[in-house]
Amino acid sequence: MMYNTPVNAYQTEDRKDGTKRMEVTRTELFPGVHLTAVHTDKFKSAVLGLQFLLPLEEQTASCNALVPAVLRRGTEAHPDMEALSAALDELYGGALEPMVRKKGETQCVGFVGSFLDDAYTLEGEPLLERAAALLGELVLRPRTQNGRFTPEYLEGEKANLIDRIRAQVNDKRQYAQIRVVAEMCAGEPFGVDKLGSEESAAAITNDALWDCWQAMLNHAPVELYYCGSASGDRVQSALSSALADLPKGAVRTVPARPAGHAAPAEPKVVEEALDVTQGKLSMGFRTGCDAWSEDYPALTLVNAVYGGTTTSKLFMNVRERLSLCYYASSGLMKYKDVMLVASGVEFGKVEEAKREILAQLAACQKGEFSDEELEWARRSVVSTLRTTLDSQGRLEDYWLGQSAAGLSEDPEALAQRVERVSREQVTAAAQKLALDTVYFLKGKE
Repeated sequence: MMYNTPVNAYQTEDRKDGTKRMEVTRTELFPGVHLTAVHTDKFKSAVLGLQFLLPLEEQTASCNALVPAVLRRGTEAHPDMEALSAALDELYGGALEPMVRKKGETQCVGFVGSFLDDAYTLEGEPLLERAAALLGELVLRPRTQNGRFTPEYLEGEKANLIDRIRAQVNDKRQYAQIRVVAEMCAGEPFGVDKLGSEESAAAITNDALWDCWQAMLNHAPVELYYCGSASGDRVQSALSSALADLPKGAVRTVPARPAGHAAPAEPKVVEEALDVTQGKLSMGFRTGCDAWSEDYPALTLVNAVYGGTTTSKLFMNVRERLSLCYYASSGLMKYKDVMLVASGVEFGKVEEAKREILAQLAACQKGEFSDEELEWARRSVVSTLRTTLDSQGRLEDYWLGQSAAGLSEDPEALAQRVERVSREQVTAAAQKLALDTVYFLKGKE
């Protein structure tokens, strides 16, 4: 039984012949369990996913992140990874992998899988129902020992999680971005890393992980996703059957929308020394805007004009014309009022680079960008949104973010809003940006 009819649906048209290419529906299968289904015959593979939506919290982030990895080690019917691999091979070499993502201040943990679309199987045999059943088995019926997770699986995946957290420092560019967010948003959920901390991961016990899994099953909203050629009724039936044993009756509360924050009167400055030969300068700005805001399309153009493209002010001036940085770019955190600038600089040029990065922002805030710069930025943003429709992975990630945020705008609708943004709206959106935190990763003396 479906609890309501689809709450939104849209379709895109093929630009050549006008035929329908893609239809998206959203349906509530059980209370707090929603399905976003992209119906299309555009791809040869089908994608299936399940994510639990959880508030991002320092105390629970590592435990939440560990759950899907342990579940993926084995089930009652397929007790180890070899047996699971054999089951996936029967789906024409399908894949079903644990995922941990951060959408604003929501931690999304679960699985994303792909398998051959039914339209391309050798004898027309249906794979959707078998793939959905395997997904449900992973989530609901893990291999256990003495009423808890198999200790061997827990310890192995806990060690892997700790290794992943430790390895973040190896990519210095990404590490600097993680650190500026942690400093800028200290005390806010957004400041918590999606994997949690090494200390909290090391402290996870079997009892704690079991309780974490039970809390997910009983209280976390569930976002299901499908992309493929199967009909809506068939997708709903397959997933409803696979997840029939999900606990019923509990209230599944969607995490709250992130609160906005003003930048401090004086930006926070943080320096850290590691064994690096190139400095990493990361700057965090408050935007006064996020995906829920009416002026979000204008903000996407601010980002593109400022540092989000290879025709941006940061790239053309700070990197190319002045040679102050090895790289310089900006990026938006769509579901949080944050924009980050990342740059690689020589240790002796950091202050000059910082001044010029801020000078280029000031130019945007004064409307000092040409019509060509604006149109290059507009074409880049619109093209990126529309090419999302050509990638199953990007589609799944896009709709997960929208679903977690309670938003239903599709990429084409957002692209059309971007096309209508005026120069004045871009300038007004730029004027809301304020520097919050400067993080510099320098070499050891």
